[in-house]
Amino acid sequence: MTILIIDDDRIVCSALKSILEQEGGFRVLAMGESYEDAVLLYEQHQPDILLMDIRMGEKTGLDAAETIFTKNPDAKILFLTTFADEEYILRALQIGAKGYLLKQDYEAIAPSLRAVASGQTVFGSEIVQALPPLLKPHQHPGDEALSEREYQVLQLIADGLSNREIANKLFLSEGTVRNYVSQLLAKLDVRDRTQLVVRYYKGLDR
Repeated sequence: MTILIIDDDRIVCSALKSILEQEGGFRVLAMGESYEDAVLLYEQHQPDILLMDIRMGEKTGLDAAETIFTKNPDAKILFLTTFADEEYILRALQIGAKGYLLKQDYEAIAPSLRAVASGQTVFGSEIVQALPPLLKPHQHPGDEALSEREYQVLQLIADGLSNREIANKLFLSEGTVRNYVSQLLAKLDVRDRTQLVVRYYKGLDR
């Protein structure tokens, strides 16, 4: 799995590179420390996953992600930061990031990268606790556009379950769950599971 690391602290970059190389199964293609580095190095290397800090000077990692997504809508970006600011978390979700971790949880980095590579969205434990009050789930009149089963699948996606876990919980095959996910993406006009979570917590009407 190829990784691009962007963090304005070079020591952090080196530490992350060492952690991933010791873990095995990861190849760090390049490292950078700014918005400009993130955009340029992503285009040059097209990594499987971009692991990026948020606060990096005048332009943030969130700004870099938005720029990268304009040309690479399928990019997999995982934020790794020391800041659990509600504004950052919500914006990361809205722009399509695949996860949000806090730096102090180093042991979770490698498993999280593998989860993102497999199509899951990941959040550190502190971030998960912040999501419900931040996004305030509630019902809307537009909810009836989904079938009862589609809404069940959506709720479980919002709870962070993988397709396999959803299949086991609802006694369905993984293929059936994948079909439901595709239907949800089409009905709600979003591009990935992260945005499904955002739509669920903010309400389904636009």
